[in-house]
Amino acid sequence: MSDAQHDGYDGEGFGEAKYWFNSRTGQVEHGLLSSSIDRIGPFDTAEDAARAPEVLKERSKAWAEEDAAEDRWGDSDGAR
Repeated sequence: MSDAQHDGYDGEGFGEAKYWFNSRTGQVEHGLLSSSIDRIGPFDTAEDAARAPEVLKERSKAWAEEDAAEDRWGDSDGAR
């Protein structure tokens, strides 16, 4: 038995039963239909996949706010 079989991933069928958002076409896809560079996911439902652009925007905003907060840390006394 190979190492891939031990961890439950056999290299085949990964993500085929999931939903993906295609960032190039703006469409939800079921399974691995498009190039990996265009796919966002995987998601358990088509509805979740359809929200991918909104989720990415929310997460990007949160990450930018976290980065800005880290940049400001210690500014009042100059310590870092």
